[in-house]
Formats: sequence, C-alpha cells, structure tokens
Amino acid sequence: MTPSDLYLDLVKRTLTNLLYIDAEPRYDPQNDGAESRRLRTNGLDWPAWGLTMVGMKRLDNIQTLVEAALAEEIPGDLFEAGVWRGGAGILMRAILAAHADTTRRVWLADSFQGLPRPHVERFPMDAGDTHYQYEALKVSLETVKANFARFGLLDSRLEFVEGFFSETLDRAAVERIAVLRLDGDMYESTYVALTALYDKVSPGGFVIVDDYGYLESCRRAVADFLSSRSLAVELHQIDWTGVYWKKPVCGEGGS
Repeated sequence: MTPSDLYLDLVKRTLTNLLYIDAEPRYDPQNDGAESRRLRTNGLDWPAWGLTMVGMKRLDNIQTLVEAALAEEIPGDLFEAGVWRGGAGILMRAILAAHADTTRRVWLADSFQGLPRPHVERFPMDAGDTHYQYEALKVSLETVKANFARFGLLDSRLEFVEGFFSETLDRAAVERIAVLRLDGDMYESTYVALTALYDKVSPGGFVIVDDYGYLESCRRAVADFLSSRSLAVELHQIDWTGVYWKKPVCGEGGS
C-alpha cells in the first residue's frame, strides 16, 4: 500500500471508530467484537463515537468514485447533501489532500438542526416520516466544523450550505459537480436535491444515493426524478442500501 492508501485507510477506520469500537458504550463483549465490527463495516448501526454511520463499504465506494473522477479529470467539485457529523465529507476532503488536489472544493449542505417535518401536501410519500424527531440527527454546524478540525482538514476549500434543502440548494453557488452524494433520507430531501443539483453534475460524474435500498421514500424519489427527465441510468449497488450511477455523456443515453 502507498502512503496515500495507508492514510485514507486510517481516516476511514477512524471515522467509523472501528479502531476503538471495543471501548464504545454499546460494544458487546459477548461476541468478542465480531458482530459489532460486522455491523459497523456494513453501516448497520449508529456509532456512539464515530463520525459516520455509513460503514466501511460505502466509505470505500466514496474513495473509489472520487479517485475515478480525479483520474478521469471529470470537472467539478465534491458535493454532499446530508452531512450528519461530517464523516463522509471529511473523507472527501482527505482524498483531495492525499492526491494533492489544490483546485476542487467540498460542499457540505445540511440544516445542521435535523430533518424537516414532512410537507405532505407537496410530498405525500413522506406521510408519517418521523426523522425530524430524532435528536441524534441534529448536529450543529459548529460541531461538524470541529470534527473537520480534528483531522486538520478545516480550511478554505470547504463550503458549508446551511439550511433545509428546499430553501438552499437551488441557490447553492457550486458551478460543476464531479461527485454528488445524497443522504437526505426523505422523499422531499432526495427529490429536491436531485432537482437542484443534477444538472450541475458533469457528464461522466457520479451520483451516490445513500438510503436507496433502505427507504422506499428515497427509492421512489430517485425513480420519479429520473422518470420526469426521461433519464436512463445504470444503478450500481454498493451494499445493502447504497447505490450510485455514472452520469452518461452525450451519446451514451440519458443526459
């Protein structure tokens, strides 16, 4: 492994807290940690101390796609809509640092106060959604910035977009996006983000949807958006819930 590979592997293990999972309050010594590590690797639990709940497989995918965008010189920045404690965004910034990229930015969009109450009149698929009640999802901007600072990655290459997606994303100043990651859980959050940002994704760039396999509302939002644009894309499964696709270039179908 190269020094860059070792650095990014350490970042991922730190973000998931796999390094010290046996010290966490919910650690189960009865299984000698094997089950706890399996859950964490696959993003099947909420880490008490980790900075991301997506697990190693989805972090590996982020690294693969960002590095592909760099290698293929896909124009644009990295954009995450749905930040939580900042873990996936920290990895994105770390990848740019590891590859000595000095031009791209990492955009981080979140309300930093949890998810919105369902707007059922506009988005009936969100009827009954209770994510807005989850205190664990309410992570302040100050906390997220402090987490970046712990990794030495809080700098001018970060752009924070604060507010609910319906109020901010269509005005986000990002011009082009090489990798777009969506982790908004709800139909509204997913559909609004795609509507506001998809046209800014460069041909050949990547779109990651974190909750596709887990939440029907998210899956439906993706399907409805693609249908509304008559877009044909090939979805690739990352793990039990995450998917991604590569935005077609002209002549490959879809746009």
